[in-house]
Amino acid sequence: MGKDKVENEDLIKYAWPQDVWFHVDKLSSAHVYLRMPDGMNWEAIPQAVLVDCAQLVKANSIEGNKKDNITVIYTPADNLKKQGDMAVGQVAFHNDKRVVHVAKRENPIVNRLNKTKVEKQVDHEQERIERVKKENAEKRAQAAQRKKEEAELARQRAEEKAARSYDSLFNVEEDPDVPKLTGKAIEEDFM
Repeated sequence: MGKDKVENEDLIKYAWPQDVWFHVDKLSSAHVYLRMPDGMNWEAIPQAVLVDCAQLVKANSIEGNKKDNITVIYTPADNLKKQGDMAVGQVAFHNDKRVVHVAKRENPIVNRLNKTKVEKQVDHEQERIERVKKENAEKRAQAAQRKKEEAELARQRAEEKAARSYDSLFNVEEDPDVPKLTGKAIEEDFM
């Protein structure tokens, strides 16, 4: 979660593509990012988690915290569009966004989230480098596995082709103890 527009800008810059971004619609607020587990789609976020994130965004909006019936928008981080002429912390979208309606602040949810809050200093650049290294290692491992499978398949196909081929049908292994016959000897042996 970004505390101010400068931290929000860093979060926009270093967000992972699968992160989900939450913000109060048409009001200033903190940017809240939900880091999705591997293999989970942003459309499959449980309703309770959506409510928690929406309450957290509302509680960290100076204007939105005082109002009832606000709208919290959320979208994948790779749908965020930052243009050069935008103010610090401001974003647009490539496609439409999803909406969560928050009728009022629910203090029990906000209190529970604040009690379990852990603040830590994050080096976003280092985190990005480690993520890219991990993703590249996974891609290399998949490529190596694919190459191994393709080589095995090619070997199997070559064996099948050799088994169906007539080329080896007339190849007779020669006995090294038997002397080789020359042209004249072959003719005399034939007659």
